[in-house]
Amino acid sequence: MEPHRILGIGELLWDVLPEGPRLGGAPANFTVMAGRLGCHASILSRIGRDDLGRAAVDLLDPMPVDTEFLQVDPAHETGRVTVAFKDGQPEYIIHDPAAWDFLELSDEWVQLAERADAICFGSLAQRSLESRQTIQTLAAQTSSACVRVFDVNLRTPFYSSEVVQESLELATVMKMNDTEVSLVLGLLGLPSFDEHAPGALRVGAERLLVEFPTLQMVAVTRGGNGSLLVTRDSWHEHPGVSVKVADTIGSGDAFTAAMTHYMLRGADLATLNEAGNRWGSWVASQAGAMPALDTAVQARIAGVIEAGAVL
Repeated sequence: MEPHRILGIGELLWDVLPEGPRLGGAPANFTVMAGRLGCHASILSRIGRDDLGRAAVDLLDPMPVDTEFLQVDPAHETGRVTVAFKDGQPEYIIHDPAAWDFLELSDEWVQLAERADAICFGSLAQRSLESRQTIQTLAAQTSSACVRVFDVNLRTPFYSSEVVQESLELATVMKMNDTEVSLVLGLLGLPSFDEHAPGALRVGAERLLVEFPTLQMVAVTRGGNGSLLVTRDSWHEHPGVSVKVADTIGSGDAFTAAMTHYMLRGADLATLNEAGNRWGSWVASQAGAMPALDTAVQARIAGVIEAGAVL
């Protein structure tokens, strides 16, 4: 069977950590994991004509991910994010402008979108009007069968109700973390919910499914407490996978990639949740968003997922 074509659209950047820079950006993290799972994965982003841009390509080249379609910006620097940790959770200073604020809509990118089986895009890369228009146009150019994942990534002050609304009108799948649910409902002017009531996150997800007809599933990650998947006629909770956390950078992106990969294979909600949590927890147990992956580790995790998979 031909590998599924998956696109990660948006920011490619360097996370500047206390111990040094590591390559990241949610769509790029997503794409690398999708490639590792066997998809034909391409990054659609923009880097500067600088040392950080060249270093990004050098690092990605040995990975199972297609960098052929990266744009090079002659005027703007490759993106950087300064990362600090508080109680084990990352806090970010996102420098702007960056090259990925100037994504250009090219015929080449449009043709890729038309052939894609799945795309993933977020809110952060839509902070500039140019990139926002490019991302939304690409999402609109995909086929009706394409899985269009909107990965909410609310980073103050780089989000707005308009971006969330417009993105959800294009998406078939939405992924966010549990702290973002009430924020998203508030941005959209939808009724909030009692966060402490039983089934509260499910109620929030169901309100989004009612509001946006094209949306087919809402995924809510809960850190070490697992995740919740909600569709129009079903839902599934996963308790999470216990690991010793190195850092959580990129773990949510690995969750999204694994969930999307198995969704394209026709897996049930329990398998999607298992795959997302297994790969998300593995990334959390490693340093950085794109840690080296040993073939034995990959085979072991895939085996655990496949053992209970319903495809």
